[in-house]
Amino acid sequence: MDRDLRIEIASEATEELANSMSVLLAQLSSSKVDFDRDVLAQMIESDATDVFIATQSNDVVGTLTLLVGRIPTGTRCFIEDVVVDSKARGSGLGEALVRAALDRAKERGAKTVDLTSRPGRDAANRLYLRCGFALRDTNVYRYQLSDLAGRNVR
Repeated sequence: MDRDLRIEIASEATEELANSMSVLLAQLSSSKVDFDRDVLAQMIESDATDVFIATQSNDVVGTLTLLVGRIPTGTRCFIEDVVVDSKARGSGLGEALVRAALDRAKERGAKTVDLTSRPGRDAANRLYLRCGFALRDTNVYRYQLSDLAGRNVR
């Protein structure tokens, strides 16, 4: 992995960072994502999210969001929206992001870290297994809500 690579938790919602993340999120899903500086600011300011940013030569090349929540049985964490720029894939960047999030989850007192990944995302699924995640025999359910503007919330 490149020595120039930096992974940190975002501390400021700049327009430039929001734009870079929008470009990355478009590589994750073909669905339209309403993401801007205000959304990024809400995420950064929330105690329930850590937004990891990977930069290389001052370019944002990856992101990951760690969700943290306290439930009756302990602190739980979820990894969401792991994206590595298509030009940087295969360089170990995804693994570095995941391991940084696992370290942070441990710091925050989590008992477990969960994530979901579509079965067709072969490289991502190999990454998660390589990082020590175990495939669980469970069902994942989703109830679709709509916001006031009529857009679907996922």
